[in-house]
Amino acid sequence: MSPAVFSHGDLRLYLLSLLSEAPQHGYGIIQALTDRTGGTYTPSAGTIYPRLAKLEEEGLVTKTVDGRTTIYAITDAGRAELAAREHDLAGIESGLADSVRLIANEVRQSVQDAMKSLRADLAAAAHEEQASARSQSRAASGDARVSSREELHRADAVINAFRARVRTDLRTHVAKGGVLPASVVSQLEDALDAAARAVTVGIADS
Repeated sequence: MSPAVFSHGDLRLYLLSLLSEAPQHGYGIIQALTDRTGGTYTPSAGTIYPRLAKLEEEGLVTKTVDGRTTIYAITDAGRAELAAREHDLAGIESGLADSVRLIANEVRQSVQDAMKSLRADLAAAAHEEQASARSQSRAASGDARVSSREELHRADAVINAFRARVRTDLRTHVAKGGVLPASVVSQLEDALDAAARAVTVGIADS
């Protein structure tokens, strides 16, 4: 989620909403925004502090210094504006929820596509393994061992290629601020388990 998700004035209103829950320091506000958007939006200090300063100028927020920490709190005037724009705030929160769901669906689809590719690769590998085993059944045991070692190396290459692909996709997605739901990881575990069982059955039948 980019900062553009907050149209003009939306972030200002959302900051008031966060501070209406409890006084907070700047880093805490940034962390709260990250948490509320499921990790899809982490604003910079250069985005948050100027807006807090503007809210303070308008009398909607106050700040107190506690040692090296500056604590921000909403004023009565800030609460009044928040109450007057309750409908606008509901629209902002609905938009954020939709954005988080959209990104989660994109991650889920990416994992599903990767699982389909893995199953196809493993099924092809298992089929070729069976064909190779049948064609080598008449060969000497030494030749069969050589062929098996070659096929083992090929299977390793298939598995490593898949692992690198999925790992890169997921790491890149998370590094860009994307969401990785636990349900998607569980789905990945289930698909890998199913693929492993299919390979085991294929080997047993060869």
